Amino acid sequence: MSRSFMIALALFASTTIAARGGEVVAYSIASNGGRASSTATAQGNASSVAHSAATNGGTAISNSSAVGLGTGRANSISTAMADRGLAISNSRADARGFFGSAALANSTSNAATVGGISTSNSVAEADARFNALADSAATSLSLSEFGIANSDSVARSDGALGGRAVAVSDSVADAMGGRADSRVRAHAGARLYGSAQSNGLGVSASRSRQTMNARVTAISRADRFGHSKSNAVQVKIRR
Repeated sequence: MSRSFMIALALFASTTIAARGGEVVAYSIASNGGRASSTATAQGNASSVAHSAATNGGTAISNSSAVGLGTGRANSISTAMADRGLAISNSRADARGFFGSAALANSTSNAATVGGISTSNSVAEADARFNALADSAATSLSLSEFGIANSDSVARSDGALGGRAVAVSDSVADAMGGRADSRVRAHAGARLYGSAQSNGLGVSASRSRQTMNARVTAISRADRFGHSKSNAVQVKIRR
């Protein structure tokens, strides 16, 4: 199974089998002694989707949870694929909006592997209070053919008293016979009509017998009509 085929399947599953608002969808496929487990939970104004697939003795585990309280809106999508290895995908979205506020949280996690171990974790949290806005988006994608690829993405936004906070976190780990590790954290906080935006991107790719990692952290805070923006990017690619 080629890497491009794995990417296509992962993206196809995450974009075309998404649940509509307030729905929960879980898929699980296993064959030839493989183990596949899918868990999807949703609370309030939220949608949650979990897929997993395993063949030829592979193990795929997919967990997705979404919570949308008050005026919060949460979407969570988790996808895991495995042929002969182990693929684990965890996605969580939590949005809480109260007192005339708006909170949005979108989390997407994908994992695919052939003979290796691929782990993908994605967390998006948004908290808004008193006419504020909090928007968080976290995306994590991990691919591996023969090695180990780990990807971890976290986006947190906190808005209060008219503040606007936006956090975007993207983490990609790609391994071809080697080990690639990517971890991204994006935090944004705004209050008293301040505006804060954080963007974090970490991409790591590897080759056989090489270990790579990408650690990215972006933090932005604004207060009293202030404006703050932080961008953090780290890319490591070897072919």
